Amino acid sequence: MDNPHVASQLRILQRQYFQLVEPHQLRWPEDAILKAPNVQSWLFTNLFDASKITSPPPDRYSLKFMKLLIARLERSINDPEEDEISDHLMGAMASLLTANMPSEAESAQQKAFVTYSYPLHSTDDSISDERAVTLLEARFVIASSGTTGLRTWEAALLLGSYLASETGRASIHGKRLFELGAGTGMLSILCAKYLGVAGIVATDGDEGVVDAVKTNIFINGLDADDTSRCQVRTAALKWGYPVDATTFSEDYGIDVPDILIGADVTYDKFANPRLVATLREFFELNSALEVLVSATIRKEQTFEIFLNACKRNNFSFERLDFPPVPEHLQDGPFYPTLPPIQIWRITRRQAAEDLFAV
Repeated sequence: MDNPHVASQLRILQRQYFQLVEPHQLRWPEDAILKAPNVQSWLFTNLFDASKITSPPPDRYSLKFMKLLIARLERSINDPEEDEISDHLMGAMASLLTANMPSEAESAQQKAFVTYSYPLHSTDDSISDERAVTLLEARFVIASSGTTGLRTWEAALLLGSYLASETGRASIHGKRLFELGAGTGMLSILCAKYLGVAGIVATDGDEGVVDAVKTNIFINGLDADDTSRCQVRTAALKWGYPVDATTFSEDYGIDVPDILIGADVTYDKFANPRLVATLREFFELNSALEVLVSATIRKEQTFEIFLNACKRNNFSFERLDFPPVPEHLQDGPFYPTLPPIQIWRITRRQAAEDLFAV
């Protein structure tokens, strides 16, 4: 697409489509742009061509999207002699209409491909690369233990944006990372696939969630046999239990981490003491450890419980100046900004004997 403005609008729509953004929240290009034959061709090739799309949305979502697209195209055509809807798009519409689809209730319980994109902006603010992570998510299903680890939440998407930013990349490049409450594994996969970390372990307290992470690692081509790329290792880790320093490398496949990350791990006031106990265990392994926690502040009192527990354990914490992008300006990934989402950096205060040690 030669026109940068048109290309930008189409890329945003494409990213929203593969992220399964709700149809009423889609940001459509102007109708005059949509009806152009080269734009219709681009839409078919990049959204609906089954020979090219390896991880398509569910048919039910694609049909909803297609109906909205065709309605807009029909509305934009003033002269049927001059303008027409692409035969390829109409063919794709017909295929979706005749597809054997599950019911809405059944569809809600099934896993679906969801792709989150972190576009890399060049110095002239054009987009030079698509950093995409494709996951199998059960967006309306809770894991067996009652955790919500089978889908990616907005706190993870914001932390991903920070880690993919120039500042974030510089802070984690070449470092060993360890993720707590990894859920779908999106953050660990993003770091291993695009951000140049030395190694990363994705952990969760639910064995079923850990198995799902392994599937997502495979989908993203991070094959364990490919030693030329950073691998995402996985492990089950329940908070509050001791972490054995002597067997750490054997247990997790990397040396003691430089950075811990966690997204949406502070929402349960009863789990927060165990979370902080695990942070304390890791600080014992590496006193220079840095912890990055991204939190959706649903209840301020619950998050205060977490911060107060950090304070009692002699941890320092600061809120990073990295607010969410307003929804109407997001170009990927896409997420709601209410309730507020915050990223915090947590470190350990040095004891007096360490400060004055020779």
